[in-house]
Amino acid sequence: MIDMLKRHEIQVLRRAGHSQIEVATLAGVSRRSVQRVDTEATVTQIDAAREREVRGIGRPATAEPFRSVIAEILAQEPALLSVEILRRAKLKGYAGGKTALYTLVSALRPRTIRPLVRFEGLAGEFTQHDFGHVDVRFLNGTEKRVHFFASRLKYSRWVEVTIVPDECTETLVRTFVDHFAAIDGVPLLAVFDRPKTVALKWTRDGHVTEWNPLFAGVALDLSVGIEVCWPASPWQKGSIENLVGWVKGSFFKQRRFVDDEDLLQQLAEWRTEVNTQRPCRATKVIPAVRLDEERPRLRPLKVLPDDLAVRVPIVVGPTAEVIHDTHPYSMPPDAIGIAGTLYLYRTRVRIVAGRFEVTHERKFVPGEGSTLPEHRAQHVAAVSGKRAKRYLQREHLLKLGPEALAYLTELTHRRPQVWLRDIDRLHTLLATYGDDAMRAALARGVAEQAIGAEYIAHFLADAVTTPTPIEGDTPGQPDPRSPSIEHPGQSSLSSEQLSLDLPSATATSAPRAARVQAAAGARRAGAKRRAWTRGSTVLPFDADGGR
Repeated sequence: MIDMLKRHEIQVLRRAGHSQIEVATLAGVSRRSVQRVDTEATVTQIDAAREREVRGIGRPATAEPFRSVIAEILAQEPALLSVEILRRAKLKGYAGGKTALYTLVSALRPRTIRPLVRFEGLAGEFTQHDFGHVDVRFLNGTEKRVHFFASRLKYSRWVEVTIVPDECTETLVRTFVDHFAAIDGVPLLAVFDRPKTVALKWTRDGHVTEWNPLFAGVALDLSVGIEVCWPASPWQKGSIENLVGWVKGSFFKQRRFVDDEDLLQQLAEWRTEVNTQRPCRATKVIPAVRLDEERPRLRPLKVLPDDLAVRVPIVVGPTAEVIHDTHPYSMPPDAIGIAGTLYLYRTRVRIVAGRFEVTHERKFVPGEGSTLPEHRAQHVAAVSGKRAKRYLQREHLLKLGPEALAYLTELTHRRPQVWLRDIDRLHTLLATYGDDAMRAALARGVAEQAIGAEYIAHFLADAVTTPTPIEGDTPGQPDPRSPSIEHPGQSSLSSEQLSLDLPSATATSAPRAARVQAAAGARRAGAKRRAWTRGSTVLPFDADGGR
């Protein structure tokens, strides 16, 4: 079909007195087309699609004979599914494909056009919140995806924007409260889109049936109402619905950044500019001026950011630990199997399970855990059997990190028959001096190849001014556990039966500290550590305390 503008050109040339042959040459069409246009009415509109529909050009669709049937069905049930209309059409003899019928249904289905309602928020009524991200190219050529969380009061247009590491629920609620603290008040309602960090399930008409429990607990603590809107639905949000787009266009796309630090500095300057210096284009008033009018309508913040606790339901596991986000936190052995709540603060963790309540320092390194010293002793006391106790003590030591792993591996291979004795002493030292001091001592032991509990005790004594004495390790007295090991069903083995051919284990009446210093001096002088005398250290299978 020749488009309507070309038909108009042919009619103009004909009215100018050109012959049909001349018009065909000038317009680039056939003479027969010129003859056909001569018989048509004057062109008054250029909508080719509409003209094609009026003229009925082309082969009619297979569903066209059923137009009246479909129109009748839609008149009675406008929201009826297309698949049901197809089924009814087939009952009336339709034999074509579904695509042709669905196209006809789409053309005939009545459409409801909702008017766009723009509304302004009242003082202290609404805040709008949303996550956003943008790909930033720094001046050195590197690229990075930057996530941010934005909040804005609808009445005053005061805005808060914070760079965040991710878009998870905890990040949302903590930044949410930080922004209320910066604004110095809480409005009646907080408006969100419908992310999973806020709502988990809802009906087709938009009614939320299941809220995110972490977010809901914080909203309850703040006593703030929550409104959720459909994404990309501006008529539900008022006059500042495109908050994320405005932040991107007004800040990120207008500036260039050297690095992350420069980005944060420019963001602070931009917030100061848009809040206290530049009038808002919508209200023609500086947001800080309207915020002074709005602040009396804001309610006080009930929970300060540092006191905000995210509630997480937990169950104490069989190892007397609660694991949250790969971080194990110790609990008393009697709490095993009890359900409770983990209160996640910014820098600490509080766990309540029945009558047990424990507070830990929060861990952030993946896999890092926290075990309280009193829990170590309780766990060991709750385990039956010497062998099980020793291995549990070794697990407590291994949790100190790679230093402990390297040291205990070396200890096990150098003292295969008596390492359990050293584990017992090392565990006592851990309870006495704490994790950090013990970790440093083990690292020093690995570096100096000083393998044995007596070396670690000496290192700890050097690092701490007044250490608590270790039972069986009185200065000036020989170590009663070094020359012999008690064995079930036998008297103690004599020193001839168990000979440790090491400088640190030589039978002598000198104080242990002096022996350690002598051993260290020997190593520094170039002396080599001699291997174990296997024949003199052979013990029965269960010398380590039995199964």
